[in-house]
Parts: sequence; C-alpha cells; structure tokens
Amino acid sequence: MRTGRRPRAFSLVEILLAVSLLGALLLAMSLFIFSMGDIWGRNSEQRLFDQHVRAVTRHVEELLRTAALAPAATAGTPTSPIAPRDIRLETGATDSVLTFELPAGDRVLPWPAGPLPDVVCSLAVEDGKGLLLYWHSKLETRYTDDPPRATVLTPFGAGLSYDYYQTDTKTWQNQPRLQKDQNGNWLVPARLTLRFAHGKMTAETTVALVAATDALPSF
Repeated sequence: MRTGRRPRAFSLVEILLAVSLLGALLLAMSLFIFSMGDIWGRNSEQRLFDQHVRAVTRHVEELLRTAALAPAATAGTPTSPIAPRDIRLETGATDSVLTFELPAGDRVLPWPAGPLPDVVCSLAVEDGKGLLLYWHSKLETRYTDDPPRATVLTPFGAGLSYDYYQTDTKTWQNQPRLQKDQNGNWLVPARLTLRFAHGKMTAETTVALVAATDALPSF
C-alpha cells in the first residue's frame, strides 16, 4: 500500500533568508517614510504661505466678479461697477484706489451693528498693514462725512499694481499707480497684480477684471 508524501517543511536557511529580506524591506520603507516626513515638515511653512496666497487671490477674484455681475452694472456710466476713485482715508489723506460696489456686502466685513447692503469697497496696500479692503455702505447716515473702514485681507500683502493692455502695440504695461487718459479721465485696468511677502518667501498673482459688458443681464 502506497502512503502519501509528507509535505516538505521550510529549512532553517530559507526561514532566515525570508526574515532577512522582510527586515530589509521594512527598513527601506521606514527610511522612505521618515525622509518624506522630513521633507514635508521642512517645506510646511512654504506650503502654508502658498495656500494663503491662493486663498486671498480667490477671494479678491470673487469680490470683483460679484461687483461686475451686479444687476446695476452698466459699462460707460458714472456707476460703472469697477472704476478708479479718490477716497479719503482715516489719516485725512486722499488716495486713488480701485473701487467697486457689493450689493450684499461680504463675509469678511466686521459690521459694528447689523450689516447693510450697497457696500462701496476699495483695494489698497499699506506698508506695515498689508492688503486692505476699505469699505462702507451708501445707506450709512454719515457715508459722505466719515472715511471708510479698513479690513486687512492679508498682512502679507506687499504690493498692488495695475496692468493695462496697449491696443496699438499689443503689449501689456504694469503701472504702480492707476492711470488717466489724455483728457484726465480714469482708465480702468484689465488686470491687477498682487504681490505677497513673508520673510524670505514671495509670491505674485494676477487677477483679471471682468468687464461690465460681460456681466449677466438684470432679468
């Protein structure tokens, strides 16, 4: 009578070889994980800065898009939704800034009482303060008498300039100040260039202005 063959067991050499290979694999994985963690931690400040820059840029884009798509937005009229304007600051000085109107305000505006609609806003950069949003509502009783409030959008705002497209030369010109035409009328830039700085880290982003003629209809 034939008997079944006994299953062959692993030899001691094979077991030691398998353990050695497994140990080498675990060591390699551990070194990879620790090295990636070191790289990730070392660049965490840069990543946080980049995320902050993207978030602020998106917020500015949303503000300008909301103003351009407002039902009252009409190009070529004194109530053009986005246009340069002279405003009076808390210091008593006057500055020329890009101004726009938000029909329902914005979530970052800290109202002293209940929020009001028809909020007139302006963008500016001040040394030591960052990128600011000046704002007040046209429904406030002292709208024409009191200067607008100031809200810091980011303390890392280092610069704000304006891009104008030259149709004759088909080139872009970046200007540190808002420009006027030969008749002294304000020219609305096509883009904004935002600059950010924190320590040795810097960044620059561009925000396109939506033309009022591209806005949605009011019906």
